[in-house]
Amino acid sequence: MTPFVFQCGTPPVPISLTDVPLTSASPIPTVEECDALFSAIGTVVDARVIVLGDDAALAAVLTRLMRTERLHVELAYVPDSATAACHIYRLGTGARAAKVAMTGTATPTPLIRDDAGKAVVGRAVVHGSGERLEGEAYVDDTQLFSGTAPGVEVVPTPEMPGLKARVTGRRRLFRYRWVAGRAMQLGAMAAQLIRDGVPGDREVKRSTFYRHDQEWLLVR
Repeated sequence: MTPFVFQCGTPPVPISLTDVPLTSASPIPTVEECDALFSAIGTVVDARVIVLGDDAALAAVLTRLMRTERLHVELAYVPDSATAACHIYRLGTGARAAKVAMTGTATPTPLIRDDAGKAVVGRAVVHGSGERLEGEAYVDDTQLFSGTAPGVEVVPTPEMPGLKARVTGRRRLFRYRWVAGRAMQLGAMAAQLIRDGVPGDREVKRSTFYRHDQEWLLVR
């Protein structure tokens, strides 16, 4: 295994990673910054990219790996504080995560993306342009809602079928139940997307989140 640290923004570099080659980038790395890292990796066959940053940074790197057909590259994640992806994949933070990044095993993991070609590693939220989301949504063949709802949240799962989704908010005393599946499809009058904390740049009328046909290699 040949490690490369990708520092997204200014998170601290754990002591155990100070001797690993480091590339700096924006808090959400750009296409150009990701490609510069991949150029540095070159033809290394056992490369492991260690992402220092938050879920948005990890998602940006994974998106670029997917789009450039480099999903054979191992990804390790070292956030400074707990994130949605940490909870989903049962990962640590700081020095503990850095140790796993150097000694852990890369495990094939379902890759969740949307129809815009962007990966989601922690949580995606869909809500209406006003107070309510108007339309309908399904996970595979199961209806999440039809009519209006506060919104819909989608999260990856570390095992098959790959994702789960639910209506946000509460119904009487209980939250809406999670529904697991391969894909969540939404049709709406107007919807806004937030992927791993990053708002989309425009409203959409249709959106699909689904399991990619290839897995990614997450170090755990």
